[in-house]
Amino acid sequence: MYRKQQGVSLSGLLIGVFVVVVLALMAMKIVPAYLEYATAKKAIYSIASGGATSVADIRKSFESYATIDDISAVSANDLVITKDGGQVVISFSYRKEVPLAANVGLYFNFVASSKGLEQ
Repeated sequence: MYRKQQGVSLSGLLIGVFVVVVLALMAMKIVPAYLEYATAKKAIYSIASGGATSVADIRKSFESYATIDDISAVSANDLVITKDGGQVVISFSYRKEVPLAANVGLYFNFVASSKGLEQ
């Protein structure tokens, strides 16, 4: 008796591989932007919880973190430093453009603040 064949056809396999490759290429371009944002966010959390109170000390500490962790999207001058009820609040925001192919790209608006961080 004949049994129905099961499996993936060659065209189905090629389409599946194409989709996986396109997603992998997009991830390789997008992930570094998120990693840099996470590193900058971790830096302002560390500085805010470290007890630095003067604006100059905070900016100098961030420059040290930026040099060590290779943060280039945010500079020390981009930090907004305020006080909220005796607590130092450090924040930043920036827009990152990630080119994908030719004239196609993605824009990300990254915003982080140390407000609400328990000291």
